[in-house]
Amino acid sequence: MRKVLILDTSILCVWLEVPGKESCGSDGDRWDKSRVDEKIRKEEQAKTTFLLPIASIIETGNHIAQASHSRRECAQSLSDVIVLSAQEQSPWAAFSEHTALWSPEKLEQLAKDWPEMANRRMSMGDMTIRNVAELYAQMNYDVEILTADHELKAHEPIPVPSMPRRRQR
Repeated sequence: MRKVLILDTSILCVWLEVPGKESCGSDGDRWDKSRVDEKIRKEEQAKTTFLLPIASIIETGNHIAQASHSRRECAQSLSDVIVLSAQEQSPWAAFSEHTALWSPEKLEQLAKDWPEMANRRMSMGDMTIRNVAELYAQMNYDVEILTADHELKAHEPIPVPSMPRRRQR
């Protein structure tokens, strides 16, 4: 089964070394630049496809713009990743698959679901990342959300076991 790795804002900020966001996660599950680099390298070697949700781009861009220094360098690094994704440069997936989530019907569903999810403390960004994960799961991908946020990680789709093929006689 093909695998996709969805990069959450917290991990993307660590990977891009955004000032003030150099690590994320709890003490028992701390993510720093070396850990993120190792995970990215491992997944790239495994031919995993990387996804960059719009929410992660916007939120990371906001953190970069508010950083105390290195804004231009971090912005350029994020811009480089966006271009790779837009051009579908391996291992990045193109944004075209995500556009289905922004149709009028999907936006209406998002608006309908939002109040209850906000009441449960799920951010709009996390809600849209969850929707991206579900979209790829429906397309028969093994989906991993790379995040230090255990609440968001809990919304990772459960892989559907593949059915063994019968032997032909």
